[in-house]
Amino acid sequence: MSTYTALTTLDGEAAARALGEALERMDPEPYGVGVFEIEDGSGRWEVGGYFHGAPDGIVLEILATAFDARPFAVSELPDVDWVAKVQRELHPVDAGRFFVYGSHDADRVPEGRVALEIEASMAFGTGHHATTLGCLLAFDRLFSAGLRPVNVADIGAGTAVLAMAAAKVLPEARLLASDIDPVAVDVARVNLAVNGLEGRVLCVEAAGFDHVSIRKAAPFDLVFANILKGPLIELAPEMARHVVAGGLVILSGLLVVQAEAVVDAYVVAGFRLQSRDDLGEWSALVLERV
Repeated sequence: MSTYTALTTLDGEAAARALGEALERMDPEPYGVGVFEIEDGSGRWEVGGYFHGAPDGIVLEILATAFDARPFAVSELPDVDWVAKVQRELHPVDAGRFFVYGSHDADRVPEGRVALEIEASMAFGTGHHATTLGCLLAFDRLFSAGLRPVNVADIGAGTAVLAMAAAKVLPEARLLASDIDPVAVDVARVNLAVNGLEGRVLCVEAAGFDHVSIRKAAPFDLVFANILKGPLIELAPEMARHVVAGGLVILSGLLVVQAEAVVDAYVVAGFRLQSRDDLGEWSALVLERV
């Protein structure tokens, strides 16, 4: 059966989330619904549904009118093995001492490097995106400067590439990886096993720090959070409560034009900027808990 997408845009988060909930009640229901802020400062949001078979155009027209959204653009997706396609097109990534690769490039791992095998999957974070790369480079630089944290969290971990990088070079550290997506948590556990790190990182499903295991493990002296501008800003007060004085956070998932707003939010919460690295249009921040 063919797969279809139905996408629209509209103003405001509340209306966008309400439209997303309305899409979920369609019959037949979509197998997935996404609601995302368009990161251009316009205040507009994108809402999309993913369907097995063509969605009901009349219902979509009614929903767009009811929520003052643009007409839905409906597209049929080609029947492509996306994982195989990504595997063919992704190349190994050098990030300081770290070398991120897929199993199809296992013969290209250089000697003396910290190798991280990450498969293309449904979870975000292959290490090839500039945000993940920026976090790895920042951590590599801090490690070279003598940083040896003993309690580390990877919030919004995706494939857990950042948690695995820490586990590889910090054999005595306690490590935790969390993600709001249960698929990501499962993928993280698989990747840990593939990299010989099974049992080294506790993986939990959680939004931010909202999990009993995270609260018990806190406070942390290093936290990775490679997510998005909005959630990063919302997490700033919680981050301050869960990081020790003198502890560090490595943040990314934000555009260069968004970095200042994130820094401002963390300064208000009790952090100071230690470094900022811009890779193309993306930024990675290192902040210290004062």
